[in-house]
Amino acid sequence: MSPKPVIVVFDVGKTNKKLFLFDENYQIVYEKSARFIETVDEDGFPCENLESLRLSVFDSLSEVFRLKEFNIKAVNFSSYGASFVYVGEDGKPVAPLYNYLKPYPEELSRKFYAEYGGEETFSIQTASPVLGSLNSGLQLYRLKKEKPEVFNQVKYALHLPQYLSFLLTGNHYSDLTSIGCHTGMWDFEKNRYHEWIQREGVALKLPPIVPANKISAPLFPGTNYKVGAGLHDSSAALIPYLVNFHEPFILISTGTWCISLNPFNQQTLTVQELKNDCLSFLQYQGYPVKASRLFSGNEYEQQVKRIAAHFNVDVIKYRSIAYNPEVVKKLKKNHSQVFYEDNFKKESVFGTRELTGFKNDTEAYHQLMLDLINLQVASTQLILKGTLVKRIFVDGGFSKNSVFMHLLAAEFKGLEVFAASMAQASAVGAALTIHKAWNTRPIPNDIIQLKYYSAGQTVAI
Repeated sequence: MSPKPVIVVFDVGKTNKKLFLFDENYQIVYEKSARFIETVDEDGFPCENLESLRLSVFDSLSEVFRLKEFNIKAVNFSSYGASFVYVGEDGKPVAPLYNYLKPYPEELSRKFYAEYGGEETFSIQTASPVLGSLNSGLQLYRLKKEKPEVFNQVKYALHLPQYLSFLLTGNHYSDLTSIGCHTGMWDFEKNRYHEWIQREGVALKLPPIVPANKISAPLFPGTNYKVGAGLHDSSAALIPYLVNFHEPFILISTGTWCISLNPFNQQTLTVQELKNDCLSFLQYQGYPVKASRLFSGNEYEQQVKRIAAHFNVDVIKYRSIAYNPEVVKKLKKNHSQVFYEDNFKKESVFGTRELTGFKNDTEAYHQLMLDLINLQVASTQLILKGTLVKRIFVDGGFSKNSVFMHLLAAEFKGLEVFAASMAQASAVGAALTIHKAWNTRPIPNDIIQLKYYSAGQTVAI
C-alpha cells in the first residue's frame, strides 16, 4: 500500500503547541501536542522559550518523516499574533520573544501617539485599538528606543509564523495576516505600512511581504516537500469559511474571547466602534475584516462557578444543560432584561444580579445566558449593520451550548444561525492556503459540519 499524501501543520498557541497531519480530504490522520515551560526576558517577565520551540519543530518533523505510512508533501504554520522574533545576520535571535501581555511603558506610549497624530487618529488609521504590547509594532518601537544596540543587531523582525517558516527555508518573509492584526503597523486607509514605519527606520528591519499561498523549498537536500510562509491563527481560522461559503456571513468565534468577524464589512472604523472594542484586520487575500470582541467566555466561566457554588451543584452540569423556553419566558416576565445598543458594556449585567432572586440554578443559568446574549447581540450588531449578511456561523465552545444557540437564533430572526463544528480551524486554514502545492484533489465541501438553529428548533445539516 502506497504512503498517504499529507500536509504537516504546526499550530502554535500561547499555551499548547500542536502538530497535525491532514490527508487530502482534510481529515486529521495524526496529531501531537506539547507544552513548554516558559522562560523569562531580561526584566524577569515570562516569555516564549524560543530554543525549545525551535528544537521541537525539528524533532517533530524528524519523527513524522519516519512514519512510513505517510508521504509528506508540504508544511505550513499558524500561530498566535503580536509576537516578533528578532533575528541577526546569522539567523539566530538577538532578543527574547517578548510577551504581548508585558506592560508597556506609559511615557513611551504617550510619546509615540503624540508624535503620530494622537491615539484616536492613529487607531482609526491602523484599525488598532490602543493595546500596549498587543500592538506588536509598538514592541519594535520600544526596542529601538530602549535598546538601540539590540535594535541595530536586528537584520529582520519576523512575526512568529514567519519565523517558524524561516527555520525550514532560510527565507525571510512578512505576511499580511500578521501585519494587519492590531499591530499599529498597517495604514488601512492607504493600504500600506503606516508612515511611522519608514520614519523610525523600522521598514529596513521588515522583510518583503509575500502572498499567503507563497511556497518555498526547504533548506535540507534530498527533500521535495513545499513550505508555506505561515499565517496568524485568527485569520487562518476564517479561511475554511471563506473557501466554503460565498454568500455574506458573520463568524462568531467563541472561546475565552467571543470575536464576531465580518469579512464582508470593509467600512472604516469609527471612533465609537474603537471604544466598543472593534478592530479591523487583514484576511489572507489582503481584504479588511471588521471584528468586535467580548471577553464573554471568561465571564461565563466565572459566573457559572458562582451559580454552582450558590446552589450547591457540580459545575459539570452546565456542560450539557438543555434549553428551556418556558424558563426563558418566565425570566423575561419576572426579571428586568438589560439591552446594550445605546450603552455598550464590556461585561453583562449578570455579575450584579442577586442569585437569591432565582428559584433554582436552571433559572439562574438561563438568566446568565440571556444577559450574555444581549451583550453578544450588541457586539455583533456593531459589525453587522450596513452589510448584506444573511448567515451567522458560531464556532468554538458556545456553538455546543444549546441555550446560547437558541437564544442567539431568537434574537437574529431575520438571519440563518448555524452552529459550526470543524476540527482545528486554524490548522485547516493554514493547509487550505497552500492547497494547490500539495493536494491533487478538489477542496471538499464537507470540512465544516453545520447545525441550524431557529428560535424553537434545531436541524443538523
